[in-house]
Amino acid sequence: MGKVTQVNEEAVLADIERQLVDEFPHIPSNVVDALIREEHARFTHSRVRDFVPLFVEKHTREELRHRSN
Repeated sequence: MGKVTQVNEEAVLADIERQLVDEFPHIPSNVVDALIREEHARFTHSRVRDFVPLFVEKHTREELRHRSN
């Protein structure tokens, strides 16, 4: 992954984390961060990076909803 792509992806993931922390205030931010990192790690070897943040957000949100019930 190129440096610019990595920096952009990290910025998008930080935005996603802020959104999810706001959306799920009862779940500690360190848990949200850990879930995002875990999901992001699943895509480490993906060559096409365009949709990685979208998939990370989707899967993390699903897990947070599951934990909220």
